[in-house]
Amino acid sequence: MSASPTTEKLHEAKELDLTLSGRGVWLVKVPKYLSQQWQKSPGDVGKLRISRTDIPGRKPEVTLKLNDEISQTKIPGQPPVPKDHKLMLTGVGDQNLVVFSQSVGTDKLAVEGKVIQRAECRPDDKDGIYMKRKRIEVMKMNQPKREVIQIKGVVPVYKPKSDHEFNIQHQKKLKEDGKRTRDDKEKVQNMLFAAFEKHQYYNISDLVRITNQPISYLKEILKEICIYNMKAPHKNMWELRPEYRHYKDTTS
Repeated sequence: MSASPTTEKLHEAKELDLTLSGRGVWLVKVPKYLSQQWQKSPGDVGKLRISRTDIPGRKPEVTLKLNDEISQTKIPGQPPVPKDHKLMLTGVGDQNLVVFSQSVGTDKLAVEGKVIQRAECRPDDKDGIYMKRKRIEVMKMNQPKREVIQIKGVVPVYKPKSDHEFNIQHQKKLKEDGKRTRDDKEKVQNMLFAAFEKHQYYNISDLVRITNQPISYLKEILKEICIYNMKAPHKNMWELRPEYRHYKDTTS
């Protein structure tokens, strides 16, 4: 059995650049707001300082100070980004972690190095900027997606109407039906037969005008002696049933 083109593409061998496979790299977890600022920045974002100590077993102190153009960038509805950060170092343990990269627009893969240090970047929130950001984020998350807003003024895009055309026509129809009184069933049938001697097809509005009967009552009688056409060329029109016709049936 031959493999499908899709399967062949998935398992197609690719070259892997191992030039930098022996380089040691750090795997650092950063806050979301920081990664977003880094992606927008065209150059350096700050300075990293590593302060080593002579005390055995004590890890070095690592700090990150952002550039002014990063920390002072203002986003509507959000406080500025904290300028000072600390990197909390953790080991990699028994894990063997490497960093891969793929060139934009190509399938070229490369190993950028082996992870020798893991760290978590945390803001040094001396001035309370970070906590203010978190408070705003929590408030936004807890806000309902839909809320009732009271309109205090006139909305220019909408002009209120005392009544809509549909309601006007409906009320007019009810009044007209209320003025009409039900005649004897046989009398209404005779009026319908007389009308169908002149024309083969009628719509309901013409039959209401001819018989002067309430539309609901008229439809009850029509269903007994007529057929309602659902297809063209006489769609939505009534005609007599074959047993009541005195003319030649043109539908066959």
